[in-house]
Amino acid sequence: MWWHGGNPGGWGIALMTISMVTFWVLVIAAVAAVVRYLGRPSQQAPTPPAQPYPPTPEQVLADRFARGEIDEEEYRRRIEVLRHPGQPLTKS
Repeated sequence: MWWHGGNPGGWGIALMTISMVTFWVLVIAAVAAVVRYLGRPSQQAPTPPAQPYPPTPEQVLADRFARGEIDEEEYRRRIEVLRHPGQPLTKS
């Protein structure tokens, strides 16, 4: 730089300015990327949305039947009790 009498000239000043601006843009972009990476939520499995109302007893019974926890006879017997409470059960 001293071979031109200590004056870098127009292109030298422009190049230094562009280099400094580029350097600071890259530093700021790197800091922003690190902050975004560290601030994002962890990659957990999404939880299913909560139902607005709890399931009805018939829905619970249908779910148990669908999962195979109870057989068809048990399902029909319990659904009959739910639909007609207080009546004696008739054996079929």
